Amino acid sequence: MTDTTLTPAADAPTGSPVEGSGGLLLEIDGKIVPNYAATMVSFEEGDVVKGRVVRIDKDEVLVDIGYKSEGVIPSHELSIRKSVNPADEVEQGEEVDALVLTKEDADGRLVLSKKRARFEKAWRRIEAAAESGEPVEGNVIEVVKGGLILDLGVRGFLPASLVDIRRVHNLDEFMGQTLECKVIELNRSRNNVVLSRRAVLEEERKEVREQILGRLEPGQVVEGKISNIVDFGAFVDLDGIDGLIHISELSWSHVNHPSEVVAIGDTVRIKVLDIDRDRQRISLGLKQTQEDPWQRVISAHRPGDVLGGTVTKVVAFGAFVEILPGVEGLVHISELADHHVESPSEVVEPGATLDVKILEIDEERRRLSLSIKQVEEQKMPMGDLGEQIAAAGSAGEGSEAQVEPAAEEAPAPEGEEPAAEETPTEEAPTEEAPTEVAEDPVAEAPEGGEQEGESVQERPDSPDDTDEAAGESDEDGGEDSTAAESPAEEPSES
Repeated sequence: MTDTTLTPAADAPTGSPVEGSGGLLLEIDGKIVPNYAATMVSFEEGDVVKGRVVRIDKDEVLVDIGYKSEGVIPSHELSIRKSVNPADEVEQGEEVDALVLTKEDADGRLVLSKKRARFEKAWRRIEAAAESGEPVEGNVIEVVKGGLILDLGVRGFLPASLVDIRRVHNLDEFMGQTLECKVIELNRSRNNVVLSRRAVLEEERKEVREQILGRLEPGQVVEGKISNIVDFGAFVDLDGIDGLIHISELSWSHVNHPSEVVAIGDTVRIKVLDIDRDRQRISLGLKQTQEDPWQRVISAHRPGDVLGGTVTKVVAFGAFVEILPGVEGLVHISELADHHVESPSEVVEPGATLDVKILEIDEERRRLSLSIKQVEEQKMPMGDLGEQIAAAGSAGEGSEAQVEPAAEEAPAPEGEEPAAEETPTEEAPTEEAPTEVAEDPVAEAPEGGEQEGESVQERPDSPDDTDEAAGESDEDGGEDSTAAESPAEEPSES
Protein backbone atom coordinates (compact mmCIF):
# COMPACT_ATOMS: atom_id res chain seq x y z
CA MET A 1 0.00 0.00 0.00
CA THR A 2 1.28 3.46 -0.94
CA ASP A 3 -0.08 6.95 -0.45
CA THR A 4 -0.72 8.69 -3.75
CA THR A 5 -0.80 12.46 -4.29
CA LEU A 6 -2.20 14.26 -7.29
CA THR A 7 0.30 13.92 -10.11
CA PRO A 8 -0.21 14.37 -13.87
CA ALA A 9 -1.34 11.27 -15.70
CA ALA A 10 1.25 9.39 -17.72
CA ASP A 11 -0.57 10.07 -21.03
CA ALA A 12 -0.56 13.90 -20.66
CA PRO A 13 -0.04 15.84 -23.95
CA THR A 14 3.47 17.14 -24.66
CA GLY A 15 4.07 20.88 -24.68
CA SER A 16 5.64 23.68 -22.70
CA PRO A 17 3.83 24.67 -19.47
CA VAL A 18 2.81 28.27 -19.44
CA GLU A 19 4.76 30.12 -16.80
CA GLY A 20 2.62 30.95 -13.77
CA SER A 21 -0.18 28.52 -14.68
CA GLY A 22 0.92 25.77 -12.33
CA GLY A 23 1.01 23.32 -15.23
CA LEU A 24 -2.67 23.77 -16.01
CA LEU A 25 -1.90 25.56 -19.33
CA LEU A 26 0.37 24.37 -22.12
CA GLU A 27 1.85 26.10 -25.15
CA ILE A 28 1.63 23.79 -28.15
CA ASP A 29 2.65 25.03 -31.60
CA GLY A 30 2.40 28.59 -30.41
CA LYS A 31 -1.06 28.06 -28.99
CA ILE A 32 -2.04 28.03 -25.30
CA VAL A 33 -4.39 25.15 -24.46
CA PRO A 34 -5.75 23.76 -21.14
CA ASN A 35 -3.82 20.87 -19.70
CA TYR A 36 -6.70 18.58 -18.63
CA ALA A 37 -4.36 15.71 -17.84
CA ALA A 38 -2.80 17.77 -15.05
CA THR A 39 -6.05 17.57 -13.09
CA MET A 40 -6.07 13.76 -13.05
CA VAL A 41 -4.17 11.56 -10.64
CA SER A 42 -2.16 8.47 -11.37
CA PHE A 43 -2.73 5.51 -8.96
CA GLU A 44 -2.97 1.75 -8.80
CA GLU A 45 -5.23 -0.63 -6.99
CA GLY A 46 -4.23 -0.88 -3.35
CA ASP A 47 -3.03 2.74 -3.17
CA VAL A 48 -4.47 5.18 -0.65
CA VAL A 49 -5.73 8.41 -2.18
CA LYS A 50 -7.30 11.57 -0.81
CA GLY A 51 -10.69 12.83 -1.93
CA ARG A 52 -13.56 15.11 -1.07
CA VAL A 53 -17.09 13.89 -0.28
CA VAL A 54 -19.45 15.27 -2.92
CA ARG A 55 -22.57 13.18 -2.26
CA ILE A 56 -24.02 11.03 0.51
CA ASP A 57 -26.64 8.44 -0.40
CA LYS A 58 -28.47 5.86 1.67
CA ASP A 59 -26.09 3.03 0.85
CA GLU A 60 -22.97 4.74 -0.57
CA VAL A 61 -20.84 7.87 -0.65
CA LEU A 62 -19.38 9.58 -3.76
CA VAL A 63 -15.86 10.98 -3.48
CA ASP A 64 -13.98 13.20 -5.93
CA ILE A 65 -10.34 12.12 -5.99
CA GLY A 66 -9.46 13.99 -9.18
CA TYR A 67 -10.00 11.05 -11.45
CA LYS A 68 -12.03 11.04 -14.67
CA SER A 69 -14.96 9.71 -12.66
CA GLU A 70 -15.97 9.98 -9.03
CA GLY A 71 -15.14 7.14 -6.70
CA VAL A 72 -17.81 5.16 -4.84
CA ILE A 73 -17.50 4.04 -1.21
CA PRO A 74 -20.17 1.42 -0.33
CA SER A 75 -21.69 1.76 3.16
CA HIS A 76 -20.03 -1.46 4.39
CA GLU A 77 -16.63 -0.01 3.45
CA LEU A 78 -17.07 3.16 5.47
CA SER A 79 -16.36 1.82 8.97
CA ILE A 80 -15.42 -1.29 10.94
CA ARG A 81 -18.73 -0.87 12.79
CA LYS A 82 -21.64 -2.98 11.70
CA SER A 83 -24.73 -1.58 9.91
CA VAL A 84 -23.65 2.06 9.86
CA ASN A 85 -25.48 5.04 8.45
CA PRO A 86 -23.26 6.83 5.86
CA ALA A 87 -24.46 10.21 7.13
CA ASP A 88 -23.06 9.34 10.58
CA GLU A 89 -19.62 8.52 9.21
CA VAL A 90 -18.86 11.37 6.79
CA GLU A 91 -20.05 14.90 6.02
CA GLN A 92 -20.59 16.73 2.77
CA GLY A 93 -17.33 18.38 1.63
CA GLU A 94 -15.19 16.41 4.14
CA GLU A 95 -11.78 15.30 2.95
CA VAL A 96 -11.18 11.58 3.50
CA ASP A 97 -8.57 8.95 2.81
CA ALA A 98 -9.67 5.97 0.72
CA LEU A 99 -8.02 2.80 -0.50
CA VAL A 100 -8.49 1.91 -4.17
CA LEU A 101 -10.22 -1.47 -4.38
CA THR A 102 -11.08 -1.48 -8.11
CA LYS A 103 -10.26 1.13 -10.73
CA GLU A 104 -13.16 -0.03 -12.86
CA ASP A 105 -15.77 -2.62 -11.85
CA ALA A 106 -18.40 -4.27 -14.05
CA ASP A 107 -20.35 -1.02 -14.11
CA GLY A 108 -17.25 1.05 -14.91
CA ARG A 109 -17.11 2.55 -11.40
CA LEU A 110 -14.07 3.39 -9.31
CA VAL A 111 -14.63 1.52 -6.00
CA LEU A 112 -12.96 2.80 -2.83
CA SER A 113 -12.83 1.83 0.83
CA LYS A 114 -12.55 4.31 3.66
CA LYS A 115 -12.28 1.69 6.44
CA ARG A 116 -9.42 -0.14 4.73
CA ALA A 117 -7.46 3.05 4.23
CA ARG A 118 -8.00 3.81 7.91
CA PHE A 119 -7.04 0.24 8.79
CA GLU A 120 -3.71 0.50 6.97
CA LYS A 121 -2.82 3.77 8.64
CA ALA A 122 -4.02 2.55 12.03
CA TRP A 123 -2.06 -0.68 11.75
CA ARG A 124 1.17 1.20 11.12
CA ARG A 125 0.43 3.39 14.14
CA ILE A 126 -0.40 0.38 16.32
CA GLU A 127 2.79 -1.41 15.30
CA ALA A 128 4.82 1.63 16.27
CA ALA A 129 3.00 1.89 19.63
CA ALA A 130 3.59 -1.80 20.37
CA GLU A 131 7.31 -1.40 19.75
CA SER A 132 7.69 1.75 21.83
CA GLY A 133 5.26 0.82 24.62
CA GLU A 134 3.22 3.97 24.10
CA PRO A 135 -0.53 3.72 24.73
CA VAL A 136 -3.17 4.01 22.00
CA GLU A 137 -6.66 5.46 22.24
CA GLY A 138 -9.85 3.88 21.02
CA ASN A 139 -13.59 4.25 21.39
CA VAL A 140 -15.62 1.38 22.89
CA ILE A 141 -18.03 0.26 20.17
CA GLU A 142 -19.15 -3.16 21.45
CA VAL A 143 -19.54 -5.18 24.65
CA VAL A 144 -18.87 -8.84 23.92
CA LYS A 145 -18.51 -11.97 26.00
CA GLY A 146 -15.33 -11.63 27.98
CA GLY A 147 -14.47 -8.01 27.22
CA LEU A 148 -14.81 -4.88 25.05
CA ILE A 149 -14.21 -4.04 21.37
CA LEU A 150 -12.41 -0.75 20.71
CA ASP A 151 -12.29 1.15 17.43
CA LEU A 152 -8.64 1.91 16.73
CA GLY A 153 -9.12 1.95 13.00
CA VAL A 154 -8.64 -1.74 13.67
CA ARG A 155 -10.91 -3.78 15.95
CA GLY A 156 -9.01 -4.10 19.21
CA PHE A 157 -10.04 -6.52 21.95
CA LEU A 158 -9.81 -5.46 25.60
CA PRO A 159 -10.32 -8.45 27.96
CA ALA A 160 -12.57 -7.86 30.98
CA SER A 161 -9.75 -8.75 33.37
CA LEU A 162 -7.60 -5.96 31.90
CA VAL A 163 -10.23 -3.22 31.85
CA ASP A 164 -9.39 -1.96 35.34
CA ILE A 165 -7.12 -2.67 38.27
CA ARG A 166 -10.08 -4.14 40.13
CA ARG A 167 -12.62 -6.54 38.75
CA VAL A 168 -15.38 -4.82 36.76
CA HIS A 169 -18.85 -6.30 37.28
CA ASN A 170 -20.69 -4.27 34.62
CA LEU A 171 -18.87 -3.70 31.31
CA ASP A 172 -21.83 -1.81 29.81
CA GLU A 173 -20.83 1.31 31.72
CA PHE A 174 -17.80 1.67 29.40
CA MET A 175 -19.90 1.71 26.22
CA GLY A 176 -19.07 4.79 24.11
CA GLN A 177 -16.11 5.84 26.27
CA THR A 178 -12.67 6.60 24.89
CA LEU A 179 -10.05 4.47 26.63
CA GLU A 180 -6.29 4.61 26.64
CA CYS A 181 -4.68 1.18 26.44
CA LYS A 182 -1.39 -0.54 25.79
CA VAL A 183 -0.92 -3.06 22.99
CA ILE A 184 0.08 -6.40 24.52
CA GLU A 185 -0.46 -8.66 21.50
CA LEU A 186 -0.37 -8.02 17.75
CA ASN A 187 -0.90 -10.46 14.86
CA ARG A 188 -1.17 -9.05 11.33
CA SER A 189 -2.03 -12.34 9.65
CA ARG A 190 -5.13 -12.64 11.84
CA ASN A 191 -5.69 -8.89 12.21
CA ASN A 192 -5.66 -9.53 15.95
CA VAL A 193 -4.97 -6.73 18.46
CA VAL A 194 -5.18 -7.36 22.22
CA LEU A 195 -5.14 -4.37 24.59
CA SER A 196 -4.70 -3.69 28.30
CA ARG A 197 -6.08 -0.65 30.06
CA ARG A 198 -4.95 -2.01 33.40
CA ALA A 199 -1.29 -1.66 32.35
CA VAL A 200 -1.84 2.05 31.72
CA LEU A 201 -3.63 2.55 35.05
CA GLU A 202 -0.95 0.68 37.00
CA GLU A 203 1.78 2.76 35.45
CA GLU A 204 -0.09 5.98 36.22
CA ARG A 205 -0.65 4.94 39.81
CA LYS A 206 2.85 3.64 40.38
CA GLU A 207 4.09 7.03 41.48
CA VAL A 208 0.97 7.53 43.60
CA ARG A 209 1.56 4.21 45.35
CA GLU A 210 5.15 5.10 46.09
CA GLN A 211 4.04 8.38 47.61
CA ILE A 212 1.41 6.62 49.76
CA LEU A 213 3.89 3.99 50.94
CA GLY A 214 6.34 6.76 51.74
CA ARG A 215 3.99 8.58 54.09
CA LEU A 216 2.42 5.55 55.82
CA GLU A 217 3.93 4.10 58.99
CA PRO A 218 2.91 1.14 61.16
CA GLY A 219 0.62 2.28 63.95
CA GLN A 220 -1.08 5.04 61.97
CA VAL A 221 -4.87 5.20 61.88
CA VAL A 222 -6.21 6.13 58.42
CA GLU A 223 -9.48 6.06 56.50
CA GLY A 224 -10.24 3.98 53.43
CA LYS A 225 -13.06 2.47 51.44
CA ILE A 226 -13.80 -1.26 51.22
CA SER A 227 -13.04 -2.14 47.59
CA ASN A 228 -13.40 -5.92 47.63
CA ILE A 229 -14.35 -8.78 49.97
CA VAL A 230 -12.86 -12.26 49.80
CA ASP A 231 -13.12 -15.32 52.06
CA PHE A 232 -9.91 -14.50 53.93
CA GLY A 233 -10.49 -10.78 54.46
CA ALA A 234 -11.36 -7.40 52.96
CA PHE A 235 -9.37 -5.03 50.74
CA VAL A 236 -9.34 -1.30 51.48
CA ASP A 237 -8.59 1.42 48.92
CA LEU A 238 -6.19 3.95 50.45
CA ASP A 239 -6.46 6.59 47.69
CA GLY A 240 -4.53 4.62 45.11
CA ILE A 241 -3.22 1.50 46.81
CA ASP A 242 -5.04 -1.41 48.37
CA GLY A 243 -4.40 -2.77 51.85
CA LEU A 244 -5.69 -6.01 53.32
CA ILE A 245 -7.65 -6.50 56.53
CA HIS A 246 -7.28 -10.17 57.38
CA ILE A 247 -10.44 -11.87 58.67
CA SER A 248 -8.80 -12.28 62.08
CA GLU A 249 -8.29 -8.50 62.32
CA LEU A 250 -11.88 -7.51 61.53
CA SER A 251 -13.45 -7.96 64.96
CA TRP A 252 -12.64 -9.00 68.52
CA SER A 253 -15.37 -11.64 68.27
CA HIS A 254 -15.34 -14.67 65.99
CA VAL A 255 -16.13 -13.91 62.32
CA ASN A 256 -17.26 -16.61 59.90
CA HIS A 257 -17.07 -14.39 56.81
CA PRO A 258 -15.88 -10.77 56.30
CA SER A 259 -19.28 -9.81 54.88
CA GLU A 260 -20.68 -10.13 58.43
CA VAL A 261 -18.67 -7.06 59.44
CA VAL A 262 -18.12 -4.88 56.34
CA ALA A 263 -19.62 -4.33 52.88
CA ILE A 264 -18.14 -3.09 49.60
CA GLY A 265 -18.22 0.70 49.54
CA ASP A 266 -18.08 1.16 53.33
CA THR A 267 -15.74 3.86 54.63
CA VAL A 268 -13.78 2.54 57.61
CA ARG A 269 -11.10 3.73 60.03
CA ILE A 270 -8.27 1.23 60.14
CA LYS A 271 -4.90 0.90 61.76
CA VAL A 272 -1.72 0.19 59.76
CA LEU A 273 -0.22 -3.00 61.18
CA ASP A 274 2.64 -3.70 58.78
CA ILE A 275 4.09 -2.43 55.49
CA ASP A 276 6.10 -4.50 52.99
CA ARG A 277 7.61 -1.80 50.82
CA ASP A 278 9.39 -4.20 48.48
CA ARG A 279 6.20 -6.08 47.63
CA GLN A 280 4.04 -2.97 48.10
CA ARG A 281 1.70 -4.71 50.54
CA ILE A 282 -0.03 -3.15 53.51
CA SER A 283 -1.56 -5.09 56.40
CA LEU A 284 -4.44 -3.34 58.15
CA GLY A 285 -6.57 -3.91 61.25
CA LEU A 286 -10.13 -2.84 61.93
CA LYS A 287 -10.63 -4.22 65.43
CA GLN A 288 -7.63 -2.23 66.68
CA THR A 289 -9.66 0.97 66.25
CA GLN A 290 -12.43 -0.42 68.49
CA GLU A 291 -12.60 -0.99 72.23
CA ASP A 292 -10.95 -4.22 73.33
CA PRO A 293 -13.63 -6.10 75.33
CA TRP A 294 -10.90 -8.10 77.05
CA GLN A 295 -9.84 -4.98 78.92
CA ARG A 296 -13.36 -4.73 80.36
CA VAL A 297 -13.02 -8.26 81.70
CA ILE A 298 -9.67 -7.50 83.34
CA SER A 299 -10.82 -4.22 84.87
CA ALA A 300 -14.33 -5.18 85.99
CA HIS A 301 -14.26 -8.87 86.90
CA ARG A 302 -12.38 -11.21 89.20
CA PRO A 303 -12.31 -14.98 89.76
CA GLY A 304 -15.44 -16.03 91.64
CA ASP A 305 -17.76 -13.58 89.84
CA VAL A 306 -20.97 -15.06 88.42
CA LEU A 307 -22.07 -13.73 85.03
CA GLY A 308 -24.74 -14.53 82.49
CA GLY A 309 -23.58 -15.92 79.16
CA THR A 310 -24.61 -17.66 75.96
CA VAL A 311 -23.25 -20.97 74.74
CA THR A 312 -21.58 -20.33 71.38
CA LYS A 313 -19.99 -23.69 70.66
CA VAL A 314 -20.05 -27.22 72.08
CA VAL A 315 -16.92 -29.34 71.63
CA ALA A 316 -15.80 -32.74 72.88
CA PHE A 317 -13.92 -31.33 75.88
CA GLY A 318 -16.47 -28.73 76.97
CA ALA A 319 -18.43 -25.68 75.88
CA PHE A 320 -17.54 -22.09 74.99
CA VAL A 321 -19.67 -19.39 76.60
CA GLU A 322 -19.70 -15.72 75.53
CA ILE A 323 -19.93 -13.52 78.63
CA LEU A 324 -19.35 -10.20 76.79
CA PRO A 325 -19.49 -9.32 73.08
CA GLY A 326 -16.20 -10.63 71.74
CA VAL A 327 -15.17 -12.43 74.94
CA GLU A 328 -15.58 -16.18 75.28
CA GLY A 329 -14.54 -18.56 78.05
CA LEU A 330 -14.27 -22.32 78.25
CA VAL A 331 -16.37 -24.45 80.56
CA HIS A 332 -14.43 -27.71 80.78
CA ILE A 333 -16.48 -30.91 80.62
CA SER A 334 -15.65 -31.54 84.29
CA GLU A 335 -17.30 -28.22 85.23
CA LEU A 336 -20.55 -28.77 83.36
CA ALA A 337 -22.54 -30.73 85.97
CA ASP A 338 -22.24 -32.46 89.35
CA HIS A 339 -22.82 -35.89 87.80
CA HIS A 340 -20.55 -37.60 85.28
CA VAL A 341 -20.94 -36.23 81.76
CA GLU A 342 -20.03 -38.40 78.80
CA SER A 343 -20.65 -35.68 76.20
CA PRO A 344 -21.16 -31.92 76.75
CA SER A 345 -24.15 -32.04 74.42
CA GLU A 346 -25.98 -33.98 77.15
CA VAL A 347 -26.00 -30.84 79.31
CA VAL A 348 -25.80 -27.76 77.05
CA GLU A 349 -26.51 -26.78 73.49
CA PRO A 350 -25.46 -23.79 71.30
CA GLY A 351 -27.61 -20.73 71.98
CA ALA A 352 -28.49 -21.68 75.55
CA THR A 353 -28.44 -18.83 78.07
CA LEU A 354 -27.13 -19.63 81.56
CA ASP A 355 -24.98 -18.39 84.44
CA VAL A 356 -21.29 -19.19 84.75
CA LYS A 357 -18.70 -18.66 87.44
CA ILE A 358 -15.24 -17.30 86.61
CA LEU A 359 -12.58 -19.73 87.83
CA GLU A 360 -9.46 -18.20 86.29
CA ILE A 361 -8.47 -15.16 84.18
CA ASP A 362 -5.29 -15.61 82.12
CA GLU A 363 -4.40 -12.05 81.05
CA GLU A 364 -1.34 -13.00 79.04
CA ARG A 365 -3.04 -15.70 76.98
CA ARG A 366 -6.42 -13.89 77.00
CA ARG A 367 -8.25 -16.97 78.25
CA LEU A 368 -11.09 -17.52 80.72
CA SER A 369 -11.86 -20.68 82.66
CA LEU A 370 -15.53 -20.93 83.63
CA SER A 371 -17.78 -23.28 85.57
CA ILE A 372 -21.47 -24.08 85.41
CA LYS A 373 -21.78 -26.62 88.18
CA GLN A 374 -20.35 -24.23 90.79
CA VAL A 375 -23.20 -21.76 90.29
CA GLU A 376 -25.77 -22.26 93.03
CA GLU A 377 -29.39 -22.92 92.03
CA GLN A 378 -28.40 -23.10 88.36
CA LYS A 379 -31.30 -23.86 86.03
CA MET A 380 -29.83 -25.88 83.21
CA PRO A 381 -31.64 -25.70 79.87
CA MET A 382 -31.03 -29.45 79.34
CA GLY A 383 -30.90 -30.52 83.01
CA ASP A 384 -33.70 -33.11 82.72
CA LEU A 385 -31.84 -34.82 79.91
CA GLY A 386 -28.72 -35.08 82.06
CA GLU A 387 -30.67 -36.62 84.93
CA GLN A 388 -32.30 -39.15 82.62
CA ILE A 389 -28.97 -40.19 81.18
CA ALA A 390 -27.44 -40.45 84.67
CA ALA A 391 -30.32 -42.68 85.84
CA ALA A 392 -30.33 -44.84 82.69
CA GLY A 393 -27.38 -46.98 83.87
CA SER A 394 -29.26 -48.42 86.88
CA ALA A 395 -32.65 -48.86 85.19
CA GLY A 396 -32.18 -52.63 84.47
CA GLU A 397 -31.12 -53.63 88.00
CA GLY A 398 -33.82 -51.53 89.71
CA SER A 399 -36.64 -53.14 87.73
CA GLU A 400 -35.66 -56.72 88.73
CA ALA A 401 -35.30 -55.76 92.42
CA GLN A 402 -38.81 -54.30 92.49
CA VAL A 403 -40.60 -57.25 90.87
CA GLU A 404 -39.68 -59.96 93.45
CA PRO A 405 -40.80 -58.09 96.62
CA ALA A 406 -44.06 -57.19 94.89
CA ALA A 407 -45.15 -60.86 94.83
CA GLU A 408 -44.35 -61.37 98.53
CA GLU A 409 -46.05 -58.22 99.78
CA ALA A 410 -49.58 -59.50 98.89
CA PRO A 411 -50.31 -62.57 101.11
CA ALA A 412 -53.77 -64.13 100.95
CA PRO A 413 -56.19 -63.05 103.75
CA GLU A 414 -57.14 -65.58 106.41
CA GLY A 415 -60.10 -67.81 105.63
CA GLU A 416 -59.68 -67.62 101.85
CA GLU A 417 -58.02 -70.05 99.51
CA PRO A 418 -54.94 -68.32 98.09
CA ALA A 419 -55.02 -70.19 94.80
CA ALA A 420 -58.68 -69.62 94.05
CA GLU A 421 -58.07 -66.95 91.44
CA GLU A 422 -54.96 -68.50 89.96
CA THR A 423 -56.52 -71.89 89.20
CA PRO A 424 -58.33 -70.94 85.95
CA THR A 425 -55.32 -69.24 84.39
CA GLU A 426 -52.31 -71.21 85.58
CA GLU A 427 -53.31 -74.76 86.54
CA ALA A 428 -56.73 -75.80 85.22
CA PRO A 429 -56.87 -76.61 81.49
CA THR A 430 -60.14 -75.98 79.76
CA GLU A 431 -60.73 -79.64 78.79
CA GLU A 432 -60.53 -80.95 82.41
CA ALA A 433 -63.24 -78.65 83.79
CA PRO A 434 -66.18 -81.10 83.22
CA THR A 435 -64.28 -83.92 85.02
CA GLU A 436 -63.75 -81.87 88.21
CA VAL A 437 -67.39 -80.78 88.27
CA ALA A 438 -68.59 -84.39 87.98
CA GLU A 439 -66.30 -85.70 90.73
CA ASP A 440 -66.78 -82.97 93.38
CA PRO A 441 -70.48 -83.69 94.17
CA VAL A 442 -69.80 -87.39 94.74
CA ALA A 443 -66.58 -87.30 96.73
CA GLU A 444 -66.67 -84.08 98.77
CA ALA A 445 -70.24 -82.84 99.13
CA PRO A 446 -71.23 -82.68 102.88
CA GLU A 447 -74.66 -83.75 104.09
CA GLY A 448 -77.43 -81.34 105.11
CA GLY A 449 -76.27 -78.23 103.18
CA GLU A 450 -78.58 -76.41 100.80
CA GLN A 451 -76.04 -76.04 98.09
CA GLU A 452 -74.68 -79.49 98.76
CA GLY A 453 -78.21 -80.89 98.63
CA GLU A 454 -78.73 -79.56 95.18
CA SER A 455 -75.54 -81.25 94.09
CA VAL A 456 -76.70 -84.58 95.60
CA GLN A 457 -80.01 -84.38 93.73
CA GLU A 458 -78.11 -84.33 90.49
CA ARG A 459 -76.74 -87.82 91.08
CA PRO A 460 -78.51 -90.57 89.00
CA ASP A 461 -80.89 -92.90 90.99
CA SER A 462 -81.35 -95.73 88.48
CA PRO A 463 -79.26 -97.79 86.14
CA ASP A 464 -81.15 -96.33 83.19
CA ASP A 465 -80.33 -92.84 84.27
CA THR A 466 -76.78 -93.94 84.81
CA ASP A 467 -76.52 -95.17 81.28
CA GLU A 468 -77.85 -91.91 79.92
CA ALA A 469 -75.42 -89.90 82.03
CA ALA A 470 -72.58 -92.10 80.94
CA GLY A 471 -73.50 -91.59 77.33
CA GLU A 472 -73.48 -87.87 77.71
CA SER A 473 -70.09 -88.01 79.41
CA ASP A 474 -68.69 -90.04 76.51
CA GLU A 475 -69.80 -87.37 74.07
CA ASP A 476 -68.34 -84.51 76.14
CA GLY A 477 -64.98 -86.07 76.94
CA GLY A 478 -63.83 -89.52 75.91
CA GLU A 479 -61.17 -89.93 78.56
CA ASP A 480 -63.52 -89.14 81.51
CA SER A 481 -66.28 -91.66 80.60
CA THR A 482 -64.96 -94.38 82.95
CA ALA A 483 -65.01 -92.10 85.96
CA ALA A 484 -68.65 -91.23 85.31
CA GLU A 485 -69.77 -94.90 85.18
CA SER A 486 -68.19 -95.97 88.48
CA PRO A 487 -70.58 -94.24 90.93
CA ALA A 488 -73.59 -95.31 88.87
CA GLU A 489 -72.95 -99.07 89.42
CA GLU A 490 -72.99 -98.93 93.26
CA PRO A 491 -76.80 -98.60 93.75
CA SER A 492 -77.61 -101.50 91.37
CA GLU A 493 -75.32 -103.96 93.31
CA SER A 494 -76.89 -103.08 96.63
